[in-house]
This record gives sequence, structure tokens and C-alpha cells, in this order.
Amino acid sequence: MRCQGLGKQGKGVGPRLPETDPSSGRCPPSSGQCLLCPHRDMSDPEMAWVPEPPAMTLGASRVELRVSCHGLLDRDTLTKPHPCVLLKLHSDEQWVEVERTEVLRSCSSPVFSRVLALEYFFEEKQPLQFHVFDAEDGSTSPRNDTFLGSTECTLGQIVSQTKVTKPLLLKNGKNAGKSTITIVAEEVSGTNDYVQLTFRAHKLDNKDLFSKSDPFMEIYKTNGDQSNQLVWRTEFLVYDYDSSGKHDFIGEFTSTFQEMQEGTANPGQEMQWDCINPKYRDKKKHYKSSGTVVLAQCTVEKVHTFLDYIMGGCQISFTVAIDFTASNGDPRSSQSLHCLSPRQPNHYLQALRAVGGICQDYDSDKRFPAFGFGARIPPNFEVSHDFAINFDPENPECEEISGVIASYRRCLPQIQLYGPTNVAPIINRVAGPAQREQSTGQATKYSVLLVLTDGVVSDMAETRTAIVRASRLPMSIIIVGVGNADFSDMRLLDGDDGTLRCPRGVPAARDIVQFVPFRDFKDASPSALAKCVLAEVPRQVVEYYASQGISPGAPRPCTPAMTPSPSP
Repeated sequence: MRCQGLGKQGKGVGPRLPETDPSSGRCPPSSGQCLLCPHRDMSDPEMAWVPEPPAMTLGASRVELRVSCHGLLDRDTLTKPHPCVLLKLHSDEQWVEVERTEVLRSCSSPVFSRVLALEYFFEEKQPLQFHVFDAEDGSTSPRNDTFLGSTECTLGQIVSQTKVTKPLLLKNGKNAGKSTITIVAEEVSGTNDYVQLTFRAHKLDNKDLFSKSDPFMEIYKTNGDQSNQLVWRTEFLVYDYDSSGKHDFIGEFTSTFQEMQEGTANPGQEMQWDCINPKYRDKKKHYKSSGTVVLAQCTVEKVHTFLDYIMGGCQISFTVAIDFTASNGDPRSSQSLHCLSPRQPNHYLQALRAVGGICQDYDSDKRFPAFGFGARIPPNFEVSHDFAINFDPENPECEEISGVIASYRRCLPQIQLYGPTNVAPIINRVAGPAQREQSTGQATKYSVLLVLTDGVVSDMAETRTAIVRASRLPMSIIIVGVGNADFSDMRLLDGDDGTLRCPRGVPAARDIVQFVPFRDFKDASPSALAKCVLAEVPRQVVEYYASQGISPGAPRPCTPAMTPSPSP
């Protein structure tokens, strides 16, 4: 019989394990599982483990932030501060503490050893605040008399730059002297390789009086302090499972992952270890072993995450396309979807701010092409379906999302809303740079097109063809439906109900369209809309580059980068 384990190699090598008893490090008796895999009853002295394949999450990742400060202010001239950093996350319209570092004594330039761990989501803004305070008098929060400075940024800014250095600010907004804080981001898993190990065992000792053993395996690494944990170097222990929880130790052997790889590198090559019980070895004169364990296979499968590509230098190239067809209504009317009211931004502006505010963190130059479609434009007032809203066809880029909004406001009074609602031209326009990116064979720029539209697509056949072509490129399309029109055609483009095909029957290579009607979020927070429309982008990025066999670039070196604080 065969023992097969499929595991994840993170900072170490081994399977994704179930929860263990913290006192013993062993599998709880009630779980019915060994650390490597589910327990199996066996009447044979050989054993077999067949675990479930590990779940793979492509978008969400756990990020560790390592924090250091330089030049902290002294609260008095006689002693240096005892600094601590408190991390807060903006959630549900309030700032919530999520982590804090240890306290370092008498240090004005601390390097904290405790990491601050966060779940990272591409589709969420995730604003962060770092508060530095002096905990000399046992203070647990940054009071006025213990406050040393704070800074604010988004998690997206940190992971996209890998390392961010920012000045610390006092509560009055002024610099706290020359003090700075540096945050370095690292995905918790140093690598996302999956390791498949295939074991079998022979002639293990029987530990049951009237039946054969029910063996299972635990995989540990012995640290320098003799504690055990699941990391790169592995130690194997083989036990006999007992429902009472008093498992009988059969034996152990030691190895390294490198040894396993080298020992099984050639086809048919296997490794074999004697399973040794130290107690028997020391007491029994003719003791040889308590059985043998054979490693028949050791394979590694490389699985990259969205953060691997982002931290490897891949930029998200964000393009905006806005519907200026007459069905939106006269912008001078308060009923128009394009009404520029001083009291509240219209739905186009709300969607643009929510989605664009996140995407701009992943584009190094913060310049975004912005186009309009379905309007008559000056000077000849001919209908255009891909005109630059800044009226500069040679350079349609706007400075940050605020620049896109400013261009939109200036553009609106100068055009005539018309029609039809043709979307294919703008898709094809964005597909051009994406095709050039594809030809490089590298993961350097992934295009995301945000289409804001109020109605039914007029050129559905052409749009389907354009999407099918774009599905083979490093490109995603987000469509936000504004208003109360019938958006059934948009749901067809989304592909959630089946693979999208062009009129000739050619299927899309992958699902690259996400459609969301804005009316479903008009009473929700902006972050809810952004989370919904951007949730599929990380998966789409990973799927595209994986399908092309393109690995992420090498992680960029950590060079300090002063990042502007996010606008209110």
C-alpha cells in the first residue's frame, strides 16, 4: 500500500497540516487524523495516507509588515524613549487596532522584531495608521504625553513598493523632527511551491496485542533549542494510533528536503530509511530497526500568487472609459446620470473614485488614460467612441484619479451626448498595449479597463469578439452599470453563467469580465463596490501569466521610497 501526502512548501517543507494539540504538538485524538494526512484503519503492516489536496487561494494573502523607526524624539533630555508601534486599520468607518510591536527599551532608532500580520485583499483600499508612542511608564496607548508620531498609508502602497519610508507627524500635522518610520512588506509564505511526497512503509512494529498497528506519521523539524515545528528541515516520527490518545511511538528517522530531492531525482529512484526507536536501540542488544520507510516520490510544483507578480514588478495599468450617450440625460438636468451637483457626486464619479482609488496604488507613475464614448466632440462634433476626455489624443493620460475626475468635469460641458453605446472600440484600443505587453513574455504590465455605462450595448457582436480576443491578453475588463436600465446583456459578457463565445463560436480563453450594477451598492460604502468589482482581478492576473508559463520577476530590492499620504 502507498502513503501519499500533498503539502505546501512555505518557509519550510511539508503538508498543510490540521490543528494540533499545543501541549504535545501531536494530532488530537478526536480528529482522527495524523499530521500528514487522514488516519486510515489498516490490517496490513504497511501503511497508506491519502490526504485531500490543499486549497489554493490566489487573491487573498497574509502579509507580514516589519517596522523600524529612525530618529525618534526624546520626551526628556535624560532618557531615550521606550518605543512601541500600534497598527490601526480603517474598517466600517472607524479605526481599529489590529496589531502592535513589542516595546524596546531606551531606543530612538528601534528595529522591531515582532511582525505585524494582516490579511491583504487587492480589492479593498485598506488604509493603515502607524502610531508610535513611548511606553516607558507602562502606557498601552498613545496619549498626548507619550505620542511620538504617526503616519498613514494604504496596504496596497506598501506591498506595491515592498518598502516604504515616511516621516512621522505630530498631532498638529507637523513633522516630528526628523523622525521617520520604515515599513517592509513580506508575504507570509516565502514561496508557494507545493510539494508532493509519496511514502510507503514495511514491517513496522506491531503495537497492539491482538491486532496489527494502525500507523500514522508526524512531520517535524527540530530547532536549535530542540523544539519542533514544521519548516524546511524535516524529522519524521512514526506512531501507532490509539483512540485513547496514548499513541505508541514506533520509531523515527531524520532527513532534509534537499536529500529527498536528490535521492528521488531520477525516474524510479527511491530513498529508504530505517525507522529507529531509540529506547529499543539502547536496551536491545540485537535491535536493528522498527521497520523501514520508503520515499518513492518527491516533486515540487511552482504556484505563484498575485503578490508574487506585484512584488516582482508587475504594474496594474488602469484605463477608464465613460459612457456619454444621450440616454444618460441632459447633464444640466438634476435627473441626469451626469448631473454635476455640488451636494453629492453622481454615480459615475462615485464608481470612479471607489475603483480608481485602489487601482492607482499599483501603478508607479499614477497616470491613467481616460476615454469617453458615444458623444459628439469638438471641433467638428462628430460621434466618437474612444476620445480622450482631456482632448489630447496624443497623450490621453490624466494625473492620478483626481486628474481623471477633473478632466471629466471639464469635458462634460464641451460635448454633446449622443450615441450609440458602442463598447468594442475602447476594448480594442486598450488591447493594443496589452498585446505589446504579451510579446515581451514578461510580467511587467497588466491592463485593467473600467467601463462605466448606463445602458444596453449596441455593438454586442463586436464587443463579444473584442472580449474573446482580449481574453488571450494580459487584460481584465470591469463594467459598472449606472442607472436603472436592463443590464441582461452585460451579465452575458460577464461569463459567470457559462463561457463567453464570439458570434463565430470561438470561446474566451478565460473569464476576464466582471459586471456590477451600481444600483446594488448605492446605499453601501464605496469600499463595498470596489471590493466587489475588483475581487476577481488577482485571480485573473495569476491565471493569465500561469497559462503563458510566465513567472514573476525577481522581488525588487528594498529601496526607501517616500510616499505621499493618501488624499482625504
